[in-house]
Amino acid sequence: MHEMSLTQGVLNILEDYAKTNGFAKVKTVWLEIGQLSHVEPEAMAFCFDAVMKGTIADGAKLEIVETPGQAICVDCAEELEIASRIAQCPKCGSYKLHISGGDEMRVKELEVE
Repeated sequence: MHEMSLTQGVLNILEDYAKTNGFAKVKTVWLEIGQLSHVEPEAMAFCFDAVMKGTIADGAKLEIVETPGQAICVDCAEELEIASRIAQCPKCGSYKLHISGGDEMRVKELEVE
């Protein structure tokens, strides 16, 4: 389960933000997860409490914001939402799609004390 190491990476980001911005407690983390990111939101939520235990984010609430996959068709320049990296352009039928969004995971927002 690579979500455990990803959650550890989120903790590292939170600790770095705390040092830079001078806060001691994280109350809520908004985590943006793209539909094409190969990250399972449920697994991230499962790992979150365990990884954050005993840290500045112990007891913090995790809010997951899922973003749709987005692509641009190379053949007809149609911009479209996709649910899979293997998708077909509804306008021209091409499979030549350039992923333009929804393949990332990032800390979007924090509520801190």
